[in-house]
Amino acid sequence: MSPLLYYGLPALGGYAMLSIFFLRRPRLLHTPWVSVFHPRLGAHRGGSGERLENTMEAMENAMAQRADLLELDCQLTRDGVVVVSHDEKLSRQSGLNRDVSSLNFEELPLYKKELEVYFSPGRFAHGSDRRMVSLEEVFQRFPRMPMAVEVKRDNEELIRKVVLQIAALVRHFNRDDITIWASEKSSVMKKCKAANPEMPSSFTINRGIWVLLLYYLGLLPFIPIPEKFLLCFLPTIINRTYFPFSCPGLNQLAAVVCKWIIMRKSLIRHLEQRGVKVIFWCLNEESDFEVAFNLGASGVLTDYPTALRHYLDNRGAAAPAF
Repeated sequence: MSPLLYYGLPALGGYAMLSIFFLRRPRLLHTPWVSVFHPRLGAHRGGSGERLENTMEAMENAMAQRADLLELDCQLTRDGVVVVSHDEKLSRQSGLNRDVSSLNFEELPLYKKELEVYFSPGRFAHGSDRRMVSLEEVFQRFPRMPMAVEVKRDNEELIRKVVLQIAALVRHFNRDDITIWASEKSSVMKKCKAANPEMPSSFTINRGIWVLLLYYLGLLPFIPIPEKFLLCFLPTIINRTYFPFSCPGLNQLAAVVCKWIIMRKSLIRHLEQRGVKVIFWCLNEESDFEVAFNLGASGVLTDYPTALRHYLDNRGAAAPAF
């Protein structure tokens, strides 16, 4: 037997055993972050399946269902107001072919009378409240409600401005511990953390891929994790309610590959034990709620908070007290 095999195989075996040992017992190496809230029920865009997305009426409805988290997207108006809006271009939401950044806050149009629910194609939401609201109004109305605020812009200058505005608002309302930085892009997240490092952050796409790579290499138990939340899509919704690609074949392939890679109980359990809250989005069916919680997720983001509340109550999951 060659020296490489003679010494290498036992070393590799020992490394594998050590990795598995600490994967299951991460608290021997890391002190878990302790959250001040427990996000079981998250309302996506304020609960955009039951009321018009991102309106105060939608958020009030989510609060009535004892939501633990509001997920909101932020844009910046021409006069520097942080507005709660998923889209920068207003055509889908209001029919007006203008950008949020090209209008003052008082010039923003009303939402359409009905909007299709993005993650439930063919289903529409209605509501009596059609007014776009500022983030400051939301903070004033729900001062201790945990929220995840996502910065959607690509324009570097507008990103810098909206991030600084959000950070200032969070500090003003003393919400550093209950407001989560969220962004898909690492470049944006870097600006977010620089503006207010006291706010907990979620994984970007690149950081999520990095964690998966570390997990499969067996290195994850030994690497620090600064993020406190993993907001991740549930792979089983691909090609059913979530269509990331225009080609059906690519969606089918993505569903299979992502399901095999992401849906690992040992990975989710490890992250949870290290204090990282794993939240799957955007789930609107009871069968998907079941899959997410059986995997060990902390919570779910949904467009239908009433349906998720009904599921949690029947499952015996008590809503946390703030």
